[in-house]
Amino acid sequence: METSSLFVPTLHLDPEKILERFLRYASIGTPSDRHRADTQTPSTESQWKLIRLLEQELIGLGVPTVEVTEHGFLIARIPPTSGTFNRTASHSTPSNSSDLRKEGSSLPVVAFIAHVDTASDVPGDPVRPVVHRNYDGGKIVLAPGIELDPENQERLPRYRGDTIITSDGTSLLGADDKAGVAALVTALEYLIQHPELEHGGVECIFTPDEETGKGMERFPLDRVQARVAYTLDGDGEGTVEYECFNAYRVVVQCRGVGAHLGYARGKLVNAVSMAATFVSFLPRSESPEATDGRFGYYCPLEIEGNVSEAKVEIFLRDYEMGEIQRRLQTLEAIARAVEGIFPGGKVTLTPEKQYLNMRDAFTQDPRIIQYLNDAIRATGIEPLHTSIRGGTDGARLTELGIPTPNIFAGGSNFHSLTEWVPLSAMVRAAEVVIHLVRLWAHG
Repeated sequence: METSSLFVPTLHLDPEKILERFLRYASIGTPSDRHRADTQTPSTESQWKLIRLLEQELIGLGVPTVEVTEHGFLIARIPPTSGTFNRTASHSTPSNSSDLRKEGSSLPVVAFIAHVDTASDVPGDPVRPVVHRNYDGGKIVLAPGIELDPENQERLPRYRGDTIITSDGTSLLGADDKAGVAALVTALEYLIQHPELEHGGVECIFTPDEETGKGMERFPLDRVQARVAYTLDGDGEGTVEYECFNAYRVVVQCRGVGAHLGYARGKLVNAVSMAATFVSFLPRSESPEATDGRFGYYCPLEIEGNVSEAKVEIFLRDYEMGEIQRRLQTLEAIARAVEGIFPGGKVTLTPEKQYLNMRDAFTQDPRIIQYLNDAIRATGIEPLHTSIRGGTDGARLTELGIPTPNIFAGGSNFHSLTEWVPLSAMVRAAEVVIHLVRLWAHG
């Protein structure tokens, strides 16, 4: 793709301010609860604590419009600067692109998104961030048996001399996605303090319950002005992601026949045994622990119940819908096999779409990725295009009609006790946001 020939301004962001901001956010444990996400958003009260803190901080920074919806979506909005707002239609949309401009303005409103919740895979509250200044290139011991070793942490050696932030080894850090939150608030602060940097309308949206996959079901689409957006929810520096898995959730309901255990012969049909048998039939070669690259998987996520009724929750993931359909058919075949092994038992499947691969949405307007590439290059590194072995709020937002690729926030080892983030990566993520705002105004 072509790169912009525009003058690239030098941005003077204070790393210590970003560090302070991140530590403050990370110290608020905000794990979401997927068991409650079906009925309430946010699914945990701790998310509200961070949302309200961000609301007051943004108001204090002078952001003109800050609103919080009843479901915990925080929307901060900066209007166009006078110079860009008065531009004529000379900034026309390419004829082969969708029109991303809001009525009454010659430039598109651009949104940036980060999520406030953290994963529940490992303990996420309390979080005690640890700052390792001037990293010496060796092992970082977090707790007994929990360490970061540059021998098996591919990115770690790049950050010798940098400031590395980890947890104390008893919880995750929360860089997913509080590194993105810190970078985004820092970029907003810069735009407020530098009105000479011309830009169109800018929206920043802080979302709850991204980790549950349920938050976007209550996304306030009617309140969003942007027609293009970017999530700050990626990992390593320079990463650009605009392809993700297709994702389905399947609930497997096993119904047995109860009987007194002492007189169960020929009568009892044990639903727990049915559920365990169902899981044992899933192809081990197509599990998360056995696949990488472009290979999808089945993942039995949870099993619960008793002898009369048991439930298994299974995630299906793949980049191609044909492979998702194949796996759904396999689950049906397994269900019939389990019924055959347990006469009198019944297995039913309830599939639910969670999100779809967003890649095709970006062919309509090449500027969305072109400007992102240019913004990353403006910070001094090359973009690295990868596919997400998962999804983001951007996948759901893309389905809703707002193309939303994913930008790095800089962390590594998400959803684990060894999660870490270098300070320089958060600084660079904030710079990318600022350059993107500039490019959409002048590109």
